[in-house]
Amino acid sequence: MAQRLATEYVNASMCLSEAQMSQFIHKVYDPHVRQRVKVLDNGSQEVVLEDDGGEEVHLPFDLRDGNYVCELSFRLETPHLTNVMRLLFAAFKGSGMVTRIFNGFMMMYYYENGRVRKIVEYSRESYKLVFELKDTLAELQSIYRSEAIEQEIESIHTRINQLLDQRFVASQPKVLDRIDDELRNCSRRLFALEA
Repeated sequence: MAQRLATEYVNASMCLSEAQMSQFIHKVYDPHVRQRVKVLDNGSQEVVLEDDGGEEVHLPFDLRDGNYVCELSFRLETPHLTNVMRLLFAAFKGSGMVTRIFNGFMMMYYYENGRVRKIVEYSRESYKLVFELKDTLAELQSIYRSEAIEQEIESIHTRINQLLDQRFVASQPKVLDRIDDELRNCSRRLFALEA
């Protein structure tokens, strides 16, 4: 298993209500990570997480319209602090890019509201998409709302009516065969669309 060298958070952001901010402060369960909270003059807070080895991260939460907003980029190298931040970032619906750096390659995780949306592996020679979350519910709803199929069905019904009118007045066998072929094609397409 590859040894992780560092984890970088790039343009990371979290937006917490007052109740969530209280939960955030009490969410660190790792005995190797200590935390301090600094309350600033304007009601904003700074949460400092520090591990046994002395590595620390400062998380400034600015009070904006009744919510605590944290926006920053930082790098972590120790596993305890990295794990605590990963859990907090997911639990409190963080957004941004998290890069896990290994010897010879990087894994980039794109988070949106605490969920991984995409994972890309980068090496010196190439990159490859490892995972991408597809919003199948939204896609299905979009297809369901799409009226293109209904419009095509209506168009086929109109064409069938035209062909039947033409067939009613046609007398030559070649013309009747052509009309019948087109009617068969229309009925097959209609059957496929209505299924």
